[in-house]
Amino acid sequence: MADVEQKDTVIVGGGPGGYVAAIRASELGQKVTLIEKGEPGLGGVCLNVGCVPSKALIAAGHRLQQAKDSSTYGISKTDASIDFAKTQDWKQHKVVDRMTRGVEMLLKKHKVEIIDGEAVMDSDSQLRVMKTGPKQFMDNDNGRVIKWNNLILATGSRPVEIKGFKFEGRVIDSTGGLNLPEVPKEFVVIGGGYIGTELAGAYADLGSHVTILEGTGSILNGFDKDMVKVVEKNLKKKGIDIVTNAMAKSSSQDDKSVTVNYEVDGKEQSLTADYCMVSVGRKPNTDNFGLEMTSVKLDDHGKVVVDKQGKTSVDHIYAIGDIVPGPALAHKAFFEGKTAAGAIAGKNTANDWVGVPAVCFADPELAEVGMNADQAKEKGIEVATAQFPFAGNARAVSLDEPEGFVRFIYTKDKKNVVGAQVVGPEASTLAGELSLIVNCGMNVEDVALTIHPHPTLNEPIQEVADVALGFPTHI
Repeated sequence: MADVEQKDTVIVGGGPGGYVAAIRASELGQKVTLIEKGEPGLGGVCLNVGCVPSKALIAAGHRLQQAKDSSTYGISKTDASIDFAKTQDWKQHKVVDRMTRGVEMLLKKHKVEIIDGEAVMDSDSQLRVMKTGPKQFMDNDNGRVIKWNNLILATGSRPVEIKGFKFEGRVIDSTGGLNLPEVPKEFVVIGGGYIGTELAGAYADLGSHVTILEGTGSILNGFDKDMVKVVEKNLKKKGIDIVTNAMAKSSSQDDKSVTVNYEVDGKEQSLTADYCMVSVGRKPNTDNFGLEMTSVKLDDHGKVVVDKQGKTSVDHIYAIGDIVPGPALAHKAFFEGKTAAGAIAGKNTANDWVGVPAVCFADPELAEVGMNADQAKEKGIEVATAQFPFAGNARAVSLDEPEGFVRFIYTKDKKNVVGAQVVGPEASTLAGELSLIVNCGMNVEDVALTIHPHPTLNEPIQEVADVALGFPTHI
């Protein structure tokens, strides 16, 4: 039996929530041990095989399209081409590796002990760290046995695999979609959520013919229909086929292609492509590290039940990120990591946001925070809406990106902003200010009196406040 090691604050998982929690806990005087199994590695899914590398491919696709045709600006069309191996090398070594090295450096700077291995829970007060990789036959190594003063679980999530589409060969998950060896001529994406839509747009820009198969009546179901309509219009301009109410049934493949069988309105159909990427959601990693050996409670969706500080049903065990209720977003995990670390230190921290901003890096981008009009009405809140089009914004027009709008949802009585939405250029950047407005409960007059520089893409935020007050200037 291995000697039992006593630790102060132990964190399982080095993804967005885990590494941020480690840094904040160290800053608050705790001795921190971070256990990371090495796959996907420090930075987690988001940094290694998710939101960061996907944005690199999206950027590469935009650059290629601009190089192929910038005639709008009077620039002659050129015969631009892409060396995808170089693109992938840049994405991996100049973007992902650089950022993961940065995370490792920050952890070392804060004197966080990093243990490479896989954590397995033994009880409410003890875990073991096992070696990762293939296990040797008759291996008697029971791993390092660790007890803790406080434990933060940040084990993340993994892609959902559907029947008939096992992840192998030319049927891939989003990680495989980010690491293709070549740009496919034909690319099928099952699932029109934000991951599927983003990568569909990226590969269309890189030269693929893309088909999206979405099981519901619309892609990007979390966003309002008029916002999605703007994105759909541009996806179709890229030559992307969007098939809704399409139920994927089965697949077959050889060494060169994959055939996808699906059903629409009771009719069976099929298509053949170079690759098929399945992106229908993610599953919390609460079922693969011995959590059943503890008294930690899960909800009906397999997520850990926590209070506003991230504390579980077991004293001194916290959980954050994709394994707790709420959207599976890196920035939400960042916040929750800081909250849990603060709670352990005795601070009065809480995950008490009004809304978490959600962003889709489609073309154009979408972002929203807080409630939409329907959600507000369901809660009995009387609201009004106001919006301002990017077509009335000088910066958007000069960028040749005049599509989309900014919208406020605000209370009829006091005109407090309870929700905000944007579809258009740099929506992801505008989301930060919109989150501040909603989470601070600002009044539309507060926003209208905040001077925004001209000409910028932020101006529609002030303009929509003017619209809400009944004094629009540029429409």
